[in-house]
Amino acid sequence: MSLPPLSILDLALVPPGESVAEGLAASVELARRAERWGYRRIWYAEHHNMRAIASSATSVLIGHVAANTERITLGAGGIMLPNHSPLQVAEQFGTLAELYPGRIELGLGRAPGTDQATFRALRRDPRASETFPQDVQELQAFLGEQSLVPGVEAFPGKGTAVPLYVLGSSLYGAQVAAILGLPYAFASHFAPEALEQAVEMYRTEFRPSAQLAAPLVMAGVNVLVADSAADADELLRLARIDRVKRLLSRGGHELTDAEAVAALDLPAGRQVLNMMRYTAAGTPDVVEQYLTEFAARVGIDELIVTSPAVDRAAWYRSFELLAGRTAVPA
Repeated sequence: MSLPPLSILDLALVPPGESVAEGLAASVELARRAERWGYRRIWYAEHHNMRAIASSATSVLIGHVAANTERITLGAGGIMLPNHSPLQVAEQFGTLAELYPGRIELGLGRAPGTDQATFRALRRDPRASETFPQDVQELQAFLGEQSLVPGVEAFPGKGTAVPLYVLGSSLYGAQVAAILGLPYAFASHFAPEALEQAVEMYRTEFRPSAQLAAPLVMAGVNVLVADSAADADELLRLARIDRVKRLLSRGGHELTDAEAVAALDLPAGRQVLNMMRYTAAGTPDVVEQYLTEFAARVGIDELIVTSPAVDRAAWYRSFELLAGRTAVPA
């Protein structure tokens, strides 16, 4: 067994004490370092109405990072297609593909990536997710040579053939990806329940396409890599507290650390911790073994890792250690 290719999911977090500008600067710095460390790609996810996440304008962020790096592949992991028209997405990512040839790809999700009030503020039809498969096909055609909408072409976009991925955390996404012959990325870093069943369904029902001849499965995993086991344990403890605080704080009241620790033993806290089920924490050799065995057991072709480390230095260090090489000094 060997470790599959590694990519990064950067959630563009803005922790307490940082400004949005500082958080985005950290994402640029991570991309520069990841390029040196040899990671295959970095993805950014569309989220809305979340104070601690700065990737809501996903295509804008991708363009900014691309302008500040040289060769690493960048993409959305993902764009929540019900929030947009396929034409708009094709124009945005077609523009990126023309500016940065061969470096742009596009993951697509069916969920709105936010709460219902925010979804309404986006001025979208609540039924938009029902046409997800058709919207993916329409988008793919806009990025190809022959539009499915008579008289309408994507400029920029047409002919760029930006690679598409289907993201999901359920059997539905696996089925869509299989039928359309697209790579499938499972969000097991926060939604672990249906992982193995979804991967099996995808591989069984996969139909080859012009983009992809054989199934390709990616999966998300949380990583907390440190120079010592004790340091990794502390990173994990702090990450659990931070996750509970971010997901259980309500109505303008942010949980204190003490309240978050107390919540860990409550049903809601245990549910949050279960979201982190697939988390590799430890020294580089321990994490590498975990990831290698995880990929082999589930049938994963590529891993996309994200680090819930609260401290910026530890966040960078996790990715550096996992890459298995010494970074050029920043």
